[in-house]
Amino acid sequence: MRIDKFLNSTNILKRRSVAQDMCESGVVFVNDKAVKSSKEVKVGDIIKLVYLTHTKSYQILELPSTKTIPKSNSHLYIKDLGEGQ
Repeated sequence: MRIDKFLNSTNILKRRSVAQDMCESGVVFVNDKAVKSSKEVKVGDIIKLVYLTHTKSYQILELPSTKTIPKSNSHLYIKDLGEGQ
């Protein structure tokens, strides 16, 4: 699954276009490498989103089979590794 679709379907980001823009800006990292929106992700990958004031990290537990999952079920697909400075 593409990183932009994954970020949108797991409700990390509200819109796929926002995910694409963030990838183009170089603030989305998979396994500590900056990625384009077309990057394929797999189970076990670590996603890092670098914002101006903090960093959010997630580990992929499972890839969703549907376009969008309910927000209450997002914990089944991602593990929040917390924030950093």
